[in-house]
Amino acid sequence: MEMQLDPTKDDLPLMANTSHMLVKHYVLDLDVDFKSQVIEGIIVLFLETGSRYRKASRIDKKGCQSHLNETCKIGPSEPCHISVSDASVFSSEAEYSDFAVCAKGEKDASDKNGNHSNEEQTSGISSSKNCCDTESHGNKDFLLVLDCCDLSVLKVEEVDIAAVSGIEKFTKSAELTDVSKELENLRNQIVHELVTLPSDRCPEQLYYFTCCSQAPGCGELDFTTGSWSLEIRKQGVQTPTDFPHAIRIRYKTKPEGRSVKWTTDQSGRPCVYTMGSPINNRALFPCQEPPVALSTWQASVRASAGFVVLMSGENSAEPEQLQEGIMSWYYYVTMPMPASTFTIAVGCWQEVKQQCFTAGIHTEDEFSVPFSQADLRWHKESCGHVEYPCRFQNPAAMLQRVIPYRVFAPLCLMECCEEHLLQLIPQCLSAAYSTLGTHPFSRLDVLIVPSNFSSLGMASPHIIFLSQSVLPGGSHLCGTRLCHEIAHSWFGLAIGARDWTEEWISEGFATFLEDVFWARAQQLSHDEEKEQQELKALLRWRRLRDEVQNSEEELQVLRPHKESTGEVSESGASVVKHGLKAEKIFMQVHYLKGYFLLRSLASTLGEASYLASLRKFVHKFHGQLVLSQDFLSTLLEDIPEQKESGLTVESISQNWLDTSGIPKPLLEEGETWKECKLVQQVSAEVTKWIQANQRIRKSSRKKRKQDKVVFQKLLPDQLVLLLEYLLEEKTLCPRTLQRLEKTYQLRDQDAEVRHRWCELVVKHKYVSGYGDIEKFLREDQAMGVYLYGELMVNEDAKQQELAYKCFAAAQEQMDKSSAEVVAEMLF
Repeated sequence: MEMQLDPTKDDLPLMANTSHMLVKHYVLDLDVDFKSQVIEGIIVLFLETGSRYRKASRIDKKGCQSHLNETCKIGPSEPCHISVSDASVFSSEAEYSDFAVCAKGEKDASDKNGNHSNEEQTSGISSSKNCCDTESHGNKDFLLVLDCCDLSVLKVEEVDIAAVSGIEKFTKSAELTDVSKELENLRNQIVHELVTLPSDRCPEQLYYFTCCSQAPGCGELDFTTGSWSLEIRKQGVQTPTDFPHAIRIRYKTKPEGRSVKWTTDQSGRPCVYTMGSPINNRALFPCQEPPVALSTWQASVRASAGFVVLMSGENSAEPEQLQEGIMSWYYYVTMPMPASTFTIAVGCWQEVKQQCFTAGIHTEDEFSVPFSQADLRWHKESCGHVEYPCRFQNPAAMLQRVIPYRVFAPLCLMECCEEHLLQLIPQCLSAAYSTLGTHPFSRLDVLIVPSNFSSLGMASPHIIFLSQSVLPGGSHLCGTRLCHEIAHSWFGLAIGARDWTEEWISEGFATFLEDVFWARAQQLSHDEEKEQQELKALLRWRRLRDEVQNSEEELQVLRPHKESTGEVSESGASVVKHGLKAEKIFMQVHYLKGYFLLRSLASTLGEASYLASLRKFVHKFHGQLVLSQDFLSTLLEDIPEQKESGLTVESISQNWLDTSGIPKPLLEEGETWKECKLVQQVSAEVTKWIQANQRIRKSSRKKRKQDKVVFQKLLPDQLVLLLEYLLEEKTLCPRTLQRLEKTYQLRDQDAEVRHRWCELVVKHKYVSGYGDIEKFLREDQAMGVYLYGELMVNEDAKQQELAYKCFAAAQEQMDKSSAEVVAEMLF
């Protein structure tokens, strides 16, 4: 049975019973077949009992639930590879077991932490009791429930990890003296010892995970697949404690699976990449989707020679030839992360080489460390997360201003990437470091994804996807978007939201920090930074105002469950509120309201104190999951001056997080930004264009003498504002639009500017610009969705024909959510 959903709410279920069992590590072994558009292989899950059963599993470390012996007998077909006579061998290895009961290894992962992708949708909490919320199982077999969708599961089996050579070092000699001890309990004990190894033994841990994943099976397990889940059981096993802790699943994806997109790149070569879609990775591999299900992973991926496999991994993988025409790529991560952050992209990508690449670990003499002594003292304190090789405790990593990076792109975009993107990455990484300190991840790949990618960017551990839309028109849009995605390394990945209703914790912070990073990357003066950020604030205020007017109220609330945020059902299952609502992916309320909240706090508390508190917050909570109140409480406690301002967690929540619409403190600010110098310049230029338009309309066709008006050169954001102001004009004649395009070379500007230009073309039915719209809808799919609506609303036959033509050409390759929204506009 599955959780019953209200189809009118478009809620996405998170079915995994994480309170019962948690996946601690995944080992994937996959083949990518572009002919069949299928990824096929095996995944091995290493599990631990969840928080509700952890105590029970520790009560008797010798017997391990001996009352189940009668119902959990090992069958004759399951050979015992470790005998009691081997106990003397294990005795000499007894010291390896000490770490198993250390505090960090035993703590509940649901309290601890980390990370989730900036592409997640907001979530809600299920009020219904999931079928796996079995407080007492009685005579029923325990079900392990995994999140799974659009997968063909072929076989599920228990793995006989006890057969692995050398695995005896992970057993306790005291337990092996019990002749009646079941082999099943021994295997589970080995898994526990293996997943709780201390961080300084990561290489050894990864080695044995690999060996265990290749061990023989020791009995198939019953399984059932539903629309959203994979349920696995072992006959006679009634509790998570006795359920196999190492299971292997053979499966294959489906071409229509919503977690991956099979398409072609800009050079016409086949490729596949993860979508960061509302259903995350459940159509890529069976997994546990809730944020609290933190795990590590390693993956071997095989593809035909000529293809490059990029993935969320700490290592820069080098391909290994297995046989003629087949290459294998291996990646791993040792920082526990939600399964939703796992990313893969396979294509004929080309690495964009640099003329001189000296990135690496810098010494203190090469730059001034941008932190105070108080900042540095934080790093001497122990971290609050579960144990893993943490860069925040690594002296070399603490001084690494620019982490090693690579850029990959289709062949036809190599030159463009070399011209703009390549030189921006070290500047943006350095700016981020100077703001927040130690980079949470050891390296970075940047990939330009195909044109049907549904957003401007997506950040995952060790890899960033960027839309091709950020490349044209100079460095501004590329730089700001890169800064936004880099900011997710800290907020969204190293620090994740414990409840996906609080998407603002990821997106609001990234939006606020992109301005800070970009100003530092450009090395702006204080006054220049202030002017540019006020201009940006006005643009975002206008966008928020429009979005609030044109979206459902309940989608505008940043914390819809208020004090209940973070609660889940007894099994750990929940739902992602509106997670399947197609238009949700295009909304920016969480980005914008979150940004304005953080901007307001910075203004009230003082930017220097505020950024210092952010650094302190990052050090305290990296590797953990947080709720809004964690951030707000820490911030207000850290800055005593806030008491005079009257700020409290309650007042902030009431004004900014728990209500729809534009927050009251923000309503009065929209007018103040119009006084900034850069906005005033735009207003002056708008006046010139309105006057020029009036003169052009009055002049006869024979008198086309060009005005002597001199128009000022404008920054990209100023151009966006100029076009938005001109969009408010009732009529602009074709000659004005022609001159406007020529004056600013609008067809060569970045995608934000060109989008506004296309809106002007649509509004004024400027036929000469229809080619620009067609080009935009083909090449800038991440931003073009609502242009379809503009083309339809005028009820102009030519514009509607253009909309149908563009959609017909793009529909097959289009992101599913985008296609659904556009189809609703057109039909």
